[in-house]
Amino acid sequence: MPLFTDLARSLPATVPFVGPEALERRMGVRFRARLGANESVFGPSPSVVEAMARAARDSWAYGDPEQYEVKRAIAAHHGIGMENVAVGEGIDGLLGHLVHLSTDPGDMVVTSHGAYPTFNYHVAGHGARLDFVPYRGDDHEDVEALIARAEALRPKLVYFANPDNPTGSWHDAATVERLIDAIPEETILVLDEAYADLAPEGSLPKITAMRPNLLRFRTFSKAYGMAGVRVAYVVGEPASVAQFDKVRNHFGVSRIAQAGALAALADQEYLRETVNKIAGARAELAAIARRAGLTPLASATNFVAIDCGGDGAYARALLSAILERGVFIRMPGVAPLDRMIRVSAGRPEDLALFEDALIGAIDAVGRPER
Repeated sequence: MPLFTDLARSLPATVPFVGPEALERRMGVRFRARLGANESVFGPSPSVVEAMARAARDSWAYGDPEQYEVKRAIAAHHGIGMENVAVGEGIDGLLGHLVHLSTDPGDMVVTSHGAYPTFNYHVAGHGARLDFVPYRGDDHEDVEALIARAEALRPKLVYFANPDNPTGSWHDAATVERLIDAIPEETILVLDEAYADLAPEGSLPKITAMRPNLLRFRTFSKAYGMAGVRVAYVVGEPASVAQFDKVRNHFGVSRIAQAGALAALADQEYLRETVNKIAGARAELAAIARRAGLTPLASATNFVAIDCGGDGAYARALLSAILERGVFIRMPGVAPLDRMIRVSAGRPEDLALFEDALIGAIDAVGRPER
């Protein structure tokens, strides 16, 4: 008799993203610039590093399984109740719990074709069925198509990111509110706001606007510079948020991570400085793209998607040539978005390395046929 379920044995043994470390091992190349995973090379606040170092001395002890102080600080930061917050080991971990809590094998889930693939990874791993709508022609997620699909299928979940990964695009708050209002009552809207701290004014609905079927996910991984720490949170109505306590890993957010999150929330000045640095890096990335004859997309995140002017095969060739030159970047995996490469914001020296690698890659690969 098989030791594992049919579903488990049918799944590929893979991860949604190949890490730079794996690429270095595979290619025998040491990356000189790490600009592919939407990390913040500007790092966390010095007060965060100090707080985590102090907590490390007590790491023989488990962290608070109720994450009380972190939830209290998040609630105070947003002006909501502690009962509106659940904390987890990154948005990815929380998405996995949500799929576990809300779907049975065979249930329908709707997302955009080319949107954040880790969500799809969890859905497939639980045996639910994915249904996709395409992006709009302007590389934005198509809110009207998502609404129509939700009304037609009455799925268990609808995934929507604002601002979006992998395009960096965003919608205004009124558009997102229309999506919230239109989702069927029996469908949970998964509102991924990983880049909320970088979003333009007027693009996020008020955090106090809640519905039983609305869950909003935020993270310390991006603007706060704590991707390697793994701490995020979900905001929603108390009865919905309470479901996470039934399946979460109660010691999954370490003592060190909790200390870092508290310190990060307390240093909003550092966050503002980092957001300004990211905005400057985005502008320089756009300028680099234009100097190379490519087209940058407007971005509300900590990366810029760059249209390479050809098809997916051309963008993949360009990507490979950039990687070979020691600069780690990524690209969307689904057409027509796969005509782009995606480059994280970096320090001036990182961006200079990227520009050199990009120009060298174009020289090596050539220009796409028109």
